Amino acid sequence: MNLKDRAHKYEYKLNDTDDQIIDYILANQLTVKETSIQSLAKSLYTVPNTITRLSKKLGYDGFSQLKNSLKEEQAAQEENTAQFNIRKTVELLDDEMLARIARKVKHSGHVYLFGVGDTAPFCEIMSTHFKIGGMNAEFFLHRHDAVYAINHGSKQDVLFLISMSGETEQILEMAELAKEKGIAIISLTHFGANTLERMADYRFFFYSPKRMMENYNISDKTPVMLALQHLSNIFWETT
Repeated sequence: MNLKDRAHKYEYKLNDTDDQIIDYILANQLTVKETSIQSLAKSLYTVPNTITRLSKKLGYDGFSQLKNSLKEEQAAQEENTAQFNIRKTVELLDDEMLARIARKVKHSGHVYLFGVGDTAPFCEIMSTHFKIGGMNAEFFLHRHDAVYAINHGSKQDVLFLISMSGETEQILEMAELAKEKGIAIISLTHFGANTLERMADYRFFFYSPKRMMENYNISDKTPVMLALQHLSNIFWETT
């Protein structure tokens, strides 16, 4: 996973200083690869420990591994294969964030799940997984059922939304309703900036770029199930 992807994955851990350092590194990758941590800190008017802490927030062992990662990044676009999508999804799964999500669900009153089209079956599967873990969980196939449940929900409830793009109109409508009711939102989307993940209180990602054939969405759905199963395993182990 490259530095830009890591910065997005661990965005919830970063402060303004971290963001400034990352922006500098991304803008000066060629020189940073050959720069000592002392020299980089001097250029950024900070101290080496700040850069070390940032490196660890991003999942590196330290600044040396961050530099090595920069050196190893390939300029060419990697081929979009099912194997690559799975590997990328595994890299994106953040156990710390998933543990937070699991605890939030565990301490909620009800869990409502909603998806549209191809993501709806995943909501049914996840609803069953939450029920196995002792939760009051319900998934909705129809918009009006979801609207009714959210309008009658409480701040102790959770809304779990799954969207390939994070831009589906009906999904965003449910997120807006949940915001109005003070219901916490959990989102699962393809990795990248999108409206739904910005609205969510808790977010995690799979990797599956949009693919179309004869006006039909043939995007790989395997990574969605992989991400959900990983969350389920952590949820079942959460007390």
